[in-house]
Amino acid sequence: MNGVVGTSAQRVGGPARVSGAYRYVGDIRLQNVLHAKLVTLDCARARIRSIDTSAAERVPGVRLVMTAADLPQPVPRFGPQFSDRPVLAVAETKYHGEPVAAVAADTEHAAEEAARLVRVDYEELPAVFTIAAALAPGAPLVQDPALRPGDPLAGTNVLREHRFGWGDIDVPPSDLVVEGTYTFPMVTHFAIEPHGFMAAPDGDGVVVWSSIQHPYWLQKTIAEMLRLPLAKVQVLAPDPGGGFGGKQHAKYEPLVTFMALRAGRPVRLILTLEETFQAGRRSSTEIRVRTGFCSDGTIAFREVDANYLLGAYADIADRVVDKGSYFSCGPYRVPAARIVARSVLSHTPPSTAFRGFGTPQVVWAAESNMNEAARLLGIDPLELRLRNLARSGEAFIPGDTPADGEWEQTVRKAAQLIGWDRPMPAGRGRGIAVGIKSGPTTGLSYSTVRLLADGSAIVYAGTSDMGQGARTVFNQIVAEELGIPIDRITMVMGDTSVVPYDQQTSASRSTVLMGNAVLQACREIQAKLRAMAARLHGITDSAIEVGHGTIRLPDRQIPITAVLKRGLGPLGGEVIGNGESRKEAQPGHPLSGSAAFYEFNCTAVEAEVDEGTGEIALVRHVSVSDVGKMINPLQVRGQEEGAAVQGLGHTLMEHYILDESGRIRNLGAIDYRIPTSMDLPLDLRSDVIENADGPGPYGAKGMSEGGLLAVAAAVAAAVTDATGAVIRDLPLTPERVWRALSERPRPATAAGQRLQLAIAASR
Repeated sequence: MNGVVGTSAQRVGGPARVSGAYRYVGDIRLQNVLHAKLVTLDCARARIRSIDTSAAERVPGVRLVMTAADLPQPVPRFGPQFSDRPVLAVAETKYHGEPVAAVAADTEHAAEEAARLVRVDYEELPAVFTIAAALAPGAPLVQDPALRPGDPLAGTNVLREHRFGWGDIDVPPSDLVVEGTYTFPMVTHFAIEPHGFMAAPDGDGVVVWSSIQHPYWLQKTIAEMLRLPLAKVQVLAPDPGGGFGGKQHAKYEPLVTFMALRAGRPVRLILTLEETFQAGRRSSTEIRVRTGFCSDGTIAFREVDANYLLGAYADIADRVVDKGSYFSCGPYRVPAARIVARSVLSHTPPSTAFRGFGTPQVVWAAESNMNEAARLLGIDPLELRLRNLARSGEAFIPGDTPADGEWEQTVRKAAQLIGWDRPMPAGRGRGIAVGIKSGPTTGLSYSTVRLLADGSAIVYAGTSDMGQGARTVFNQIVAEELGIPIDRITMVMGDTSVVPYDQQTSASRSTVLMGNAVLQACREIQAKLRAMAARLHGITDSAIEVGHGTIRLPDRQIPITAVLKRGLGPLGGEVIGNGESRKEAQPGHPLSGSAAFYEFNCTAVEAEVDEGTGEIALVRHVSVSDVGKMINPLQVRGQEEGAAVQGLGHTLMEHYILDESGRIRNLGAIDYRIPTSMDLPLDLRSDVIENADGPGPYGAKGMSEGGLLAVAAAVAAAVTDATGAVIRDLPLTPERVWRALSERPRPATAAGQRLQLAIAASR
């Protein structure tokens, strides 16, 4: 999401009115709602021998206990890429937290009690929880090969293998080859607002409420499972709160829908924070990077071998692997590349989209490799990047979207703000890293704007506002184009029966794609107003201009409201504009489409390391992104700094801890650490580069994810700069840093340090 032009934000003020899904708070369909609770097992993989629901059914207030046997047979499966996830576990659980049954009762307490009374006879089975275990010969298969007909990899735990490349990596001469393997942990989205799902019968159809990012995708999923027309499935998606990708796709909406239809009443399921840990996560990775350099620091080739640990079901995670690994060479000129990336199934919670969409894992590995190369070559890390950075208009990936910004400006701005050349006290170090992420490769957004007779407006947009500020941006565009104060604009969002189609809310696309659709709808209204004024005044519409709330005739200006009053007449009415924004697919492209834009960020960090404890104190953190044009400067800063802090989570502390049975031992807010105010940098600075060179309204680009991409590599580089210790595994916990410091060699000279790094790089 990007945040209308600064002048609009200053000129028009007041809160935007909200409509859409909130209109249904008093809906009669929500009377007598049943509360649902899930029944799960205390291990990851188990064969289900039997399920006894009799005691649960006797609990007062219990109306339904559903198992797989109560669903249509075979049990329906769903998923955005592969239809592999059953509504309830079938014969065998695949991960810790997968439900084997669900209870619906009049009260939440009754549902909880009944869920505890469901008796499941099961046998725990061997399982795989790591990349090494999943890829080992003879490893237990996560998915039944019958679910993957015609797939040559069906007899393995590799869901898909992706190969990209250009040139010949065996041909380019190089003076130095730097190789290393870098690991990235499983982490949770940790949205404060819970996942919530509700469904109710609705005549010959169904209505579903969900805290989902993609309501139209959910509508399609439910319609296909129930074999209903899309018109018979209504999805209401109020603002989901924090999402970060974790609320993109269906999770328990199909289950709740089947329960509601079976009970004949609305059924609601609200996940606890602990349950959200099991509902979705970021993929962990193990990535080997091998890069050849010439003595002057220019890159000769890069080879990447990446394994992403997916969960038991694909969700959208294979697309994460595909899109994330495709940009393994970063924003650099790389004459030859070979990239192999695997989606590896495991008996762990399903991995899904997460802010950055597979890119932070790759950037961690590739940029750490660059920093190691800089030390071995004796070249400043900043200078090494500038020598290899693609220039605006340069095709750095053959056949794809050329560099769409003056990226050198971004890097130099970050270096300036961190004080790159300023001397530092002992125990401190600086690090720098860059990250690039593709925006959407396909997209389709529609918007309708209704200009009413009194000059107020209603805007319809299918985007989900998760706090990224989409509603505000769209209101600002309408205010800018039609000259309407924001407090006279109402947004309608989150209702598939009312709002025009929007493909999805992801990949920082909203300002660009939906923003362009809103802009186009406003300009269609402007064209109609010109025609109306021309008819009223007997002149050609080419002599008329519309803007800032006025109709400008050759000899005078007239308020739009005056033209509306005369043009619409005593019967009243309205002027309607429709907008459509498309990013077409490209057959034959490795990602099915080129990037609509790039998110480019440079992060620089100054850190102090306590060698006695391994603790890292962040003295200064700088994040600079190329945003094209800021539409709402305050929102841009909030997104940039929010992403930076979220990036500190997987960098310094966040990770799942699994036991031998695949149970997550640090579920919830007490045992799973996320950054707090005590962990923030003493000085956090963000800035932007604006050249109005984006494809969105007024030259904007999307920018919500860039600030997270390069955090880990920049912090690790600062630790290395301060201590000489090279760490290739995240998170950089005090224990891990302390161990690295304890085990590091202590060369007496800079040449000795380079020798030690060369030895490590060759392992």
